Amino acid sequence: MEHETAAKRLGELGNTTRLSIFRYLVRVGHDGAPVGQIQKALGIPGSTLSHHISRLVSVGLLKQIRESRTLYCVAQYDSLTELIDYLQSECCVGCEQT
Repeated sequence: MEHETAAKRLGELGNTTRLSIFRYLVRVGHDGAPVGQIQKALGIPGSTLSHHISRLVSVGLLKQIRESRTLYCVAQYDSLTELIDYLQSECCVGCEQT
């Protein structure tokens, strides 16, 4: 993962509303949730929710899938894993073993 990509993803998750949205979608699982369900569960106004979802989509943490008239949001677990791996990649590199 590029350093800049990691910084952008972390930056988007640094917003409390976007973090709440992402955590909610991680909890609901791989099928995701309809936008209306997210709005109801988190109590976020529609236009605000749309703005925050688009920011998470832009950095690859969410994707949206349209099924008929329903728009689903799905957490991108590969992107999450990639970000976590990037953060842990140099764990204890400078530590001395005793």
